[in-house]
Amino acid sequence: MKDNSSTIAFEQDPAISVQTKKFLTALNSGGGEPLEKMTPADARQVLVGAQASVTFDYSDIDESEKTIAADGFQIKLNIVKPKDAKDGLPVFIFIHGGGWVLGDFPTHKRMVRDLVVNSGTVGVFVNYTPSPEAQYPTAVNEIYAATKWVAENGSEIGVDGTRLSVVGNSVGGNMTAVTAIKSIENNGPKITNLIMLWPIVDAKFDHESYKRFGQDRFLTTPLMEWMYDQYEPNVQKREEIYNSPINASAELLAKFPPTFIPYAEADVLNDGAYAFGRKLDEAGASVVFVEYKGMIHDFGLLNPIADLPEVGVLFRQAAAELRFYLKP
Repeated sequence: MKDNSSTIAFEQDPAISVQTKKFLTALNSGGGEPLEKMTPADARQVLVGAQASVTFDYSDIDESEKTIAADGFQIKLNIVKPKDAKDGLPVFIFIHGGGWVLGDFPTHKRMVRDLVVNSGTVGVFVNYTPSPEAQYPTAVNEIYAATKWVAENGSEIGVDGTRLSVVGNSVGGNMTAVTAIKSIENNGPKITNLIMLWPIVDAKFDHESYKRFGQDRFLTTPLMEWMYDQYEPNVQKREEIYNSPINASAELLAKFPPTFIPYAEADVLNDGAYAFGRKLDEAGASVVFVEYKGMIHDFGLLNPIADLPEVGVLFRQAAAELRFYLKP
């Protein structure tokens, strides 16, 4: 049957669940200026405000901070542990999304908390420098430096750095793959497994999912284009594997650790996530890629829809992967 989603308003789109449509109706009727028309600072505050509009109980975690010096960078880490946890638990690096421009620990705290509590492992949130203040490849270099530091110096923060996973959402999913690539190429830390949540893996905008879901579905095509312009204005450089990991060779992808890729049905990034999962599979890597029906981009991040059943399933599934591979 021919897919006419590109001509369907989000209210009638069968690819979006009823509860998600309610969120989009409120979002799209707000009358505010599109994020891509704002300054980066103002756009950041929109996400901060949206996330802060819902409160959560964080009494079941312990939080601390540490600023490290690694590879010439000063990088702040937020360390999240299960409440009263003993030292020596395994650890996952968390790389946040927000199009390289938006996002920070407070906007992603609930995600990290859900993974920590459900898995019994420790989360280390890396505060990489956003764009346009720093552009490609600064963020990926900071993240790789932080990953190496945790692997080699985990005892300084009370974790077992030899049992290490990497998790990221959206552009964080992009940089999760890039961290694995850099580790493979440089004989770096042994990464136990990857969790790439609705990742950006390809800098091209000609995928069918951009046409189908590029308007009024939270992450729009114009917003994605703006975010790439902040991160790497040079279109040719966007094709490098540290920017578009889908362009990595089959030989390199075959060396990836086991990878879990949950992604949303009604997302401009849908086709790319599927294609990357398929490419990993064809290369011989261990990969599971799962489409969450009825969901939009960053459904697991957005606090206003955190009570959707799909979000609960997502974090239970991701946490189960962490438990299986990290063995806390």
